Amino acid sequence: MNIEDLIENYSDSAQKQSRAIFSSIFIIGNKLQTIFDNNIPEISLKQFMLLSMIRQSEIPLTLTQLGNLLGCSRQNIKKIAESLMKKGYITFVKNSQDSRATCIRITQKANDFYENDFAKYQKDLKYLFDVYSSQEIEALFTLLSKMYSGIENLKAKTSNKNVPDN
Repeated sequence: MNIEDLIENYSDSAQKQSRAIFSSIFIIGNKLQTIFDNNIPEISLKQFMLLSMIRQSEIPLTLTQLGNLLGCSRQNIKKIAESLMKKGYITFVKNSQDSRATCIRITQKANDFYENDFAKYQKDLKYLFDVYSSQEIEALFTLLSKMYSGIENLKAKTSNKNVPDN
């Protein structure tokens, strides 16, 4: 059995398609992580995503904020961040508004990585989307954005088991 067989087996109803989409999210994530981790030395895909979120923020984010943003625990972020700190990509700083909270700042080494090394990986990343038209990319973006609402709906339903289904 291969991916094409699975797609065909799950294409005949919305319920089966929903299951296939759910499974595909994990399969796609694993495949992308494998490709990324095998092609970019020194940092993993998770480390890269953490660095990207830190770089895109206008203010230093706490470990908790980064965990919420990336969909994982504060402890998971701390573990990833400690590895990046050992490699010289980030530093830990105290939050200026709450001395109990730890924030992360990128270092010049991280900036150098994005300015010098990342450009070649960004060119490769375009191959992932070469198979889509502009309209398909727009539709995929819209649907993936809507999935966040679905995740919040699932989170609300599973965290409060007493809420009746509609």
